[in-house]
Amino acid sequence: MPPDHSASASDDRPASGRKLSVFAGLAGAVVIGVVVTGLVARENSDAHLREWTDTQSIPTVAVAPPGRQALAPALILPGRLEAYFRAPIFARVSGYVKDWKVDIGTVVKSGDLLAEIEAPDLDQQLLQARADLVNAEASAKLAEATLRRRQTLLTQNFASQQDVDERTADLDSKNALVKAGRANVDRLDVLSGYKRLTAPFDGIVTARDTDVGALINAGSAGAPMFVVSSTKKLRVYVNVPQTYAPLVKVGTQAMISVPEYPGRAFAATVESSSQAIDVASGTTRMQLGVDNAKGELLPGSYANVRLEMSGDGQPLHIPASALIFDKDGLRVATVGAGDRVVFKKVTIARDLGREIEIATGLAPDDRIIVTPPDGLADNDQVRIVSGSPRKPASTASNTQDGKG
Repeated sequence: MPPDHSASASDDRPASGRKLSVFAGLAGAVVIGVVVTGLVARENSDAHLREWTDTQSIPTVAVAPPGRQALAPALILPGRLEAYFRAPIFARVSGYVKDWKVDIGTVVKSGDLLAEIEAPDLDQQLLQARADLVNAEASAKLAEATLRRRQTLLTQNFASQQDVDERTADLDSKNALVKAGRANVDRLDVLSGYKRLTAPFDGIVTARDTDVGALINAGSAGAPMFVVSSTKKLRVYVNVPQTYAPLVKVGTQAMISVPEYPGRAFAATVESSSQAIDVASGTTRMQLGVDNAKGELLPGSYANVRLEMSGDGQPLHIPASALIFDKDGLRVATVGAGDRVVFKKVTIARDLGREIEIATGLAPDDRIIVTPPDGLADNDQVRIVSGSPRKPASTASNTQDGKG
């Protein structure tokens, strides 16, 4: 009898269905596992990204405390050389230049003749004054003789006391006229002496602004006829900024250099100070004296003046990159408690180029942000870079050009 194949087929169908169900369940579980794993991984990645972003949003800065340096710098400022004594020579009488005896560059001694002036008007006034004096003296002699006669007649009762008193008053008046005439003659004599222009002291004629035949008017209007300067010693005038004025004292030593002698320096000493601040420039004018016995330095020359400033202070220095200048003024960013930014307003004492000398606003233990990033605000959190220098470079220049 042949086998029954239909029964075997019916038994295999349920087994295949169960297998398919198992496979489907496994596939679903795998899909769910993959989805869950992906979601978890994505959430972890987002959390890590947020953490990394938050970390990167905190600026990383380098900090350093202000440096200290003993204050023994030199101040270099422009100055101007002037003659120690300088006399512009003007005419005291009006007239014409008769002759001049010296030209520019001539070395003169006190009393040497510089020029002569012809003053015919003055000569005639002197002659008239002398004649008036002779007339007044003659009148005085006549009044004196008349008084003596009246006094004699008074003793003989031929003249009254009133007459004698009148003659006495007349004599006094005539004597006063004599004195006035004599004073006028003396005055004109003195003026006549000014027709000769002489040197007031030993020196050099540094200017001549006249010539033979030139019309001269008495007084100091216009240019002087001559200028005589004493150049054995020169004055040097320099304007010291207000910040440094207290540090430059009378007796301070200085060195003078001029363009015509490169590599050379001339010793000078601070002799006096104006003891006042010019409101226009904010500077104090100081006078130095420099020996010029050899005549190498010329009055009117430009000079560089190197002043050795005194003082025992130790000012604070910071890198120039640490300064911030904005609408709030000049400030420095520091790192305070909790690594939070604290801005401090400062004032500058001197600009030394790469470093700045601070006058006020900082303490020695402040942590200065060496190069503050843009957008930094007060109380911002910062991260201090490892290996930040504990001390800034203390190699600030010991010279200052006065421009800062």
